[in-house]
Amino acid sequence: MDRPSSVGVDDVAWQIGMMWQQLREPVVVPVLSWTVVVCLAMSVMLFAERVCMGVVIFLIRVFGKRPQKQYKWEPMKELDVELGNSAYPMILVQIPMYNEKEVYQLSIGAACGLSWPSDRIIIQVLDDSTDPIIKDMVEVECRRWASKGINIKYEIRDSRNGYKAGALKEGMKHSYVKHCDYVAIFDADFQPEPDFLWRTIPFLVHNPQIALVQARWKFVNADECLMTRMQEMSLDYHFTVEQEVGSATYAFFGFNGTAGVWRISALNEAGGWKDRTTVEDMDLAVRASLKGWKFVYVGDLKVKNELPSTFKAYRYQQHRWSCGPANLFRKMAIEILKTNKVSLWKKCYVIYSFFFVRKIVAHLVTFIFYCVVLPATVLVPEVQVPKWGAVYIPCTITLLNAVGTPRSLHLLVFWILFENVMSLHRTKATFIGLLEAGRVNEWVVTEKLGDALKTKMPSKASKKPRIRIGERAHRLELIVGIYLFSCGCYDVAFGKNHYFIYLFLQSSAFFIAGFGYVGTFVPIS
Repeated sequence: MDRPSSVGVDDVAWQIGMMWQQLREPVVVPVLSWTVVVCLAMSVMLFAERVCMGVVIFLIRVFGKRPQKQYKWEPMKELDVELGNSAYPMILVQIPMYNEKEVYQLSIGAACGLSWPSDRIIIQVLDDSTDPIIKDMVEVECRRWASKGINIKYEIRDSRNGYKAGALKEGMKHSYVKHCDYVAIFDADFQPEPDFLWRTIPFLVHNPQIALVQARWKFVNADECLMTRMQEMSLDYHFTVEQEVGSATYAFFGFNGTAGVWRISALNEAGGWKDRTTVEDMDLAVRASLKGWKFVYVGDLKVKNELPSTFKAYRYQQHRWSCGPANLFRKMAIEILKTNKVSLWKKCYVIYSFFFVRKIVAHLVTFIFYCVVLPATVLVPEVQVPKWGAVYIPCTITLLNAVGTPRSLHLLVFWILFENVMSLHRTKATFIGLLEAGRVNEWVVTEKLGDALKTKMPSKASKKPRIRIGERAHRLELIVGIYLFSCGCYDVAFGKNHYFIYLFLQSSAFFIAGFGYVGTFVPIS
């Protein structure tokens, strides 16, 4: 390559070109080739995991392996009436909340509306609110229900140490809890139906080996915007397939932190609530499972709740949900291997399938392979990705995911693009969790809007919403978007695999997210 006579920009470009040529063959090609092999191996792992779960869920559906058939279940209302209400177990219902202005009335009202003998249930509102106005509103709401004869306790503490785990742990220390047999937990945006306890408690009463009964989530705002539809698709797969398979085959799955009932003796035996990670619910579930306890997932029992509808809230939630499991895996892998109370098969399932493939590999391969490595092969044509790895495997995984939400089958392309965008944050959070770095213990409560959006929109309809570009722009998404767009342009000019179709679509998704045009916009008051 002859050096140009001009200086300045051309000179810098010439030097970069020379460095690229010198590094390409001895460094870039071998490193990229090795990375492709690793990514393909991870893709095969994820593919095998999804196919196996697909086969299992198909067999479950064909043979009708419902939890009511797998475990003993008899209606509680058939107990001996001569014994009176003492025949019914004492239930504690915990509602942890933090500045939940928009939804506190819904959750407290739903909990107080649960059907159960009134002298055998205690509603415990664990309020960590820092806003004195909201705290007063919650306390007034509790007093209102108490005046109606509901046994409701309003509990606060001096600090937010341990966040949700700390609040739940503190709540279990009150003297009246000693008389309770089971504890039902509902986050502040969850609204159980009145018959929730009648449908879950019998599993615990008639099966002493069961520690947890988990219900499915039903999303009241799934149709609010395209982002909530994408979340519904991902979470429906989790509940329809992952939780169902774990419950039916291994009697283990990760507690979702809400819409579930725990046997208090099992909770205590497992060591109670711990705040060492941001997934205290999964932490408790793993520890209880290692003690030999079994879990039941009741998929036909749905509890209404709200999906995060703003991009900011969703990013924070996904950071917590990705960082926490990776960090928990780091803390508990050895402990899981050493335990002697569960079978080797179950230990392999928890370590490999539950943690490694679903909580680590799934995030890494989605971003690193499809958003970094595959586009890089456009720039380095010496490195080829086989069609089965670039097309067939991801297409099959995507179709299997559609099982959970058939009504959204036409949105699969949007789901792929959106999931790849979110994989950027999930991958970042996964590394933070594995390395215990930076924001590993960051806990940001997911913002709930309740009916706030409906009440704000009419008054603001005539006003043009104020847009602050600095607040809405997201640098990481924009950087990845530029990278993908550049690779797409290079593929148009020099490529032969027609990757540019995917690259331009994916870069557009990153740009849309990067400029903040995702999710619901809340009008500024």
